[in-house]
Amino acid sequence: MVISGVDVNKLADKFGTPLFVYDENAIIDKMLCYKNNFKSDLFETRVLYASKAFSCVEMIKLVKNCGLSLDVVSGGELYVAKKAGFDMSEVYFHGNNKSTDELNFALKENVGTIIVDNFCELEELKKLAEQQNKQIKVLFRLNIGVDAHTHKYISTTLFESKFGFMPNSEEFEKCLALCMGDKNVVFDGFHCHIGSQVFEINAYKLAVEKMVAVLKQFEKPLTLNIGGGFGVKYTDDDKPVETSLLCKTIIGFAESELEKQKVKIKKLLIEPGRSIVAEEGVTVYTVGYTKDIPTKSFYFVDGGMTDNIRPALYQAKYTCLISGKENLPKTKKVTVAGKCCESGDILIEDIMLPEATKGDRLVVLSTGAYGYSMSSNYNKASVPAVVFVKDGKAREVVKRQSYDDLICCDRDGEYVEIR
Repeated sequence: MVISGVDVNKLADKFGTPLFVYDENAIIDKMLCYKNNFKSDLFETRVLYASKAFSCVEMIKLVKNCGLSLDVVSGGELYVAKKAGFDMSEVYFHGNNKSTDELNFALKENVGTIIVDNFCELEELKKLAEQQNKQIKVLFRLNIGVDAHTHKYISTTLFESKFGFMPNSEEFEKCLALCMGDKNVVFDGFHCHIGSQVFEINAYKLAVEKMVAVLKQFEKPLTLNIGGGFGVKYTDDDKPVETSLLCKTIIGFAESELEKQKVKIKKLLIEPGRSIVAEEGVTVYTVGYTKDIPTKSFYFVDGGMTDNIRPALYQAKYTCLISGKENLPKTKKVTVAGKCCESGDILIEDIMLPEATKGDRLVVLSTGAYGYSMSSNYNKASVPAVVFVKDGKAREVVKRQSYDDLICCDRDGEYVEIR
């Protein structure tokens, strides 16, 4: 297997495994495709990279160089943006329970917009903005009840979701009243996000229709952010909408719906994350032992749920290949399992592959989103290295954790009296 002119086996030899490998040119092409197609002559547009999908300093630098804005969900992601030299006025800060420290950090760094999840948060933000004598724009996150037909753990606008509040609810009215005429907290519009790994473009049309109806009650043009969650291809069963068609369809429908409801907006925003990096990244493992039992066969790899929790968390499906054996007959039905002490540490179940031997490199495809970013040190596993490949060359952008890194925060502290 070759990625952007670089042999996967040689990458594994040089950087070790497990290893996250990203095609830098493919990431850039995808971001520019979004930017160049999500445009309108009637209102401003912004494409925000949802950094929770994959965040490191070099990734955020790519986002900056491609001219995208940025979606962050924590103080840590905000700190990465700062270290990458990102324009903080183009940062949108999400989250349902931002801490006081995180809000103060955002205000101090002059973050452009806070997406407010609830009235308590808005009260806290107002107080902190007054203390710092800062002005901050806010969008209210609305729960509009669009069923995106995805897994319940990644569906975010069912009425029982922990995110946002419903239009015209008591919370909605209280938030509006608190912002009206306030010199520090400036109400700028609304945000929604219907879920993740969504293939139905009609779900986004319904979201636009419902959000425009909310905007109709306001005289001045406001910002409308319809979130992201655009589906990607993990297996042959997945049929994502092509990026340029997706962008043009959303823009076209928004323009017609605004005309139909006689509403004007200031900006229209989307937040792709997974769809920018998922298919552009793979995870390379080394096959250890293999095992046959009466009911199935196993290929064991040197990673697992510590670098890809998604199969265990919500039954995510993947496909894989064995580098160097891509053209051999797939004669064996196997389950690819990790090395964690958990029965649920299964990466791929019942996939047809060639015969494998110890030392083969097994490559799981489309792991660029929510692999590295959800990785853990469970069983004291080290978080893998991340490399970018481009035009026949490779560069390490995140080093592999060492054993010393695993205990760098451990302390032999003395007991102190707490008063």
